[in-house]
Parts: sequence; C-alpha cells; structure tokens
Amino acid sequence: MSAIKNRYDFVILFDVKDGNPNGDPDAGNLPRVDPETGHGLVTDVCLKRKIRNYVMLSRAGAPGYDIYVKEKAVLTAQQGLAYAALGLDGSPKGDADERPRKAHSAEHVERARDWMCRHFYDVRAFGAVMGLKENNAGQVRGPVQLTFARSIDPIYTAEHVITRMAVATQAEADKQGGDNRTMGRKSTVPYGLYRTHGFVSPPLARQTHFGTPDLALLWEAILNMFDHDRSAARGLLAVRDLIVFEHASELGSAPAHKLFDQVEVRRKEEKRPPRDFSEYTVTVGALPAGVTRLAPAL
Repeated sequence: MSAIKNRYDFVILFDVKDGNPNGDPDAGNLPRVDPETGHGLVTDVCLKRKIRNYVMLSRAGAPGYDIYVKEKAVLTAQQGLAYAALGLDGSPKGDADERPRKAHSAEHVERARDWMCRHFYDVRAFGAVMGLKENNAGQVRGPVQLTFARSIDPIYTAEHVITRMAVATQAEADKQGGDNRTMGRKSTVPYGLYRTHGFVSPPLARQTHFGTPDLALLWEAILNMFDHDRSAARGLLAVRDLIVFEHASELGSAPAHKLFDQVEVRRKEEKRPPRDFSEYTVTVGALPAGVTRLAPAL
C-alpha cells in the first residue's frame, strides 16, 4: 500500500433536519448542546462510528478492512486473532498484579500491534488502546483525528409527545383497563448546520500502514456516512461539504487553524431561524503557498 506523503487538514459541514444527531445519555438522550452558548455538539466518537459503519458495509469481507470496535465485539477476542495468526501465546504471564504491558514480551506486543494495524481499518486510521492483560497488542496512535462538531448557530431542542398504540406486557394492559395507548417523548433539532475539523498525519500513517487507498476510502466514507445510517430518531442528516486542504509536504506548509480560518460559513438572513442549508453561504479564502484544495466528489 503506497504511503501518504503529504499532510491533510479538512472541514466537514453536515446538517440535520427534524432529528437528533447525537443524543446525550446523561441528559435523557437530548441533543448535545454547549450550555453556555446554546450551540449544538456532536462528538468525534459519534462521527467515527459512522465512518466505521460505512467501511464495514462497503468493504465487507475484504482483507485488511475489518473493524476492531464494532457492535458486540469482544476486544480481547479481536486481539486474540493476531496472536492466533502469529502462533503466539496471548495468555497473561507473570504475577497477577503485574501491569498489563509487562504480561507479554515487547517483541510479541509489537508483532501483534503490527498485525492489528494491517487487518483492521479503524486501528490504522484512528488508533486504539489495546494494552489489555490478555492478548496485549499495545497502543496505536492513529493518523486520522476529528474534533467535536459544533453547530454554526445556536440550536433549539423541540420536544414532541408521541403515542404508541400498544403496551409491552399483559400486566401493563390489565393495569390500564384495556386502553393500550402509551405516551412517550421525542427530542429533535428543527435544523442545525454543524462543522467539524479533521487531520491526517503522514508520519503516524507510516507507523500504522495507513496508505493512499485508505485515505481515498476515508473521503468516501465521510461523504456517504449518513446515507447508510438512517433511523427515525436521527431525522434527515446529510454531509453538505467536505473541504480538504493538501499540503506540499508531510509536515505541512501552514498551521491548520489558519487554513480553517479561511473557511467562512455565514447566514444569508439573520432575522429568522435557519431551516435549510440554502440559507447559508460557504466561502474559502486565499490559501498560503504550498497548500491546495482537493475536491472529493459529493
């Protein structure tokens, strides 16, 4: 797999209409919000989950594109695949109170870590903490990183009362005297345009074997990550723009924040709450020498 030679910084713009892009379990699954400003938030973990799901769907069964962190996965078992393939013993060694990183030889951990990077896309892209006591595969710092997404404007959380014409148990039906209607609540964001920033590091990509085909798959996954992750709770989610800056070298030609400052997202009309992406304009200013803008197809 050909190595990545240039640094990349990128901006993702996505929006939600009448849905909950990322519920907060500590707040009754309400949409995440910055309590001081009212701006909506979507965690980096949520966005990485969408990318993982797309890779699983689009590259199912392809060698080297398995996913390490997936639903119902047992991580020690995932790492055990590396030890089994390499013919190594992954059981803990030494005193029971010994720290996990000392339970296996450094050579075995290094070989297991390398195997995990080559076989799991999300390990070589995002990294992973795999220093478990059993089947220790160390720790990987991934070349692809994302920030929290933040809405361009403060969001409003709408509360909706919903009705279900059924009950869960017979005891509940008897208690309600034959009226099987149950009430619930649903929280949505009427509209929100979110912005998140991402980074790709060539030096870290070399360490994890993240190559140019993996980078192309990353852009593909970002552009399509919501189209195959629909649910009634999420409403209408869509990636509206992916702005990628390619540097002329692996260390970069300009600080990332200066490039991000060139991306301006502005409302056309300030007098009423936004309800559609068409109510915004997106402009990219002049770029410094050594930086070019890529245009992954939407």
